[in-house]
Amino acid sequence: MSESYEVPALRRAHDVLEILAHAAKPVRASALMQATGLSRSTLYLLLDSLSQRHWVEKRDDGYIIGVKLFELGSAYVRHDGLQAAFRVEAGAFVATHNEVVQLAVLDGAEVVYIAREDAQRPVRLVSDLGSRLPAHCCALGKALLASLPDSEVVALLPERLVAITPNTTTRRTTLIRELIDVRACGLAVEREEVSLGLACFAAYAGVTPLGKRVAVSTSVPLARLDTRREKQIATAIVRVASRIAAA
Repeated sequence: MSESYEVPALRRAHDVLEILAHAAKPVRASALMQATGLSRSTLYLLLDSLSQRHWVEKRDDGYIIGVKLFELGSAYVRHDGLQAAFRVEAGAFVATHNEVVQLAVLDGAEVVYIAREDAQRPVRLVSDLGSRLPAHCCALGKALLASLPDSEVVALLPERLVAITPNTTTRRTTLIRELIDVRACGLAVEREEVSLGLACFAAYAGVTPLGKRVAVSTSVPLARLDTRREKQIATAIVRVASRIAAA
């Protein structure tokens, strides 16, 4: 059996980019050396090469993620028409309901936000593009996990799940029972499992031609929900998902 081989230069570049991606301000070379364990000469050669390709950019006395990575990353939702389909359907949802719509993919046991259409409100609910959440605690994750057989869910998740709030589902067996309901009705609902005072509604939108497993959701403060509006929102987000899948 052959062993997997990792290219050291790519691993080093990945480590540097990971640090910059999670930093709120430019990161100094000295901090990068300490975090990566790279020698001064190796790090500066790497940063110079990344800078030439605009994967990183020099800012003040540190480095930030470069615009070329944004350009390359944007291809993830552009090449199979996913972005165009999402914008059309999410725009119609926002125009009618004035609530945010989010698009996410499943990556292991986490969801990654890849697109968002904001509501026209002075205070907005923000899920940064590229940010991650544990799949077990959010409506998007439950919609995506429900698209898998239980055996795959068991392989992905431990028996004990991390609690984000006091309302988070923390047992895999409980979650799997929830997923049965999601499969039956086509809607995943989460109340205050990620953020207190917030409810989320999500629906699975299928697998794109390039193999991305995607779902859409909307997040609404509980103060803006009553029984009638919740039903409207839930029905509408399922419709958004089905139209994206058809597109």
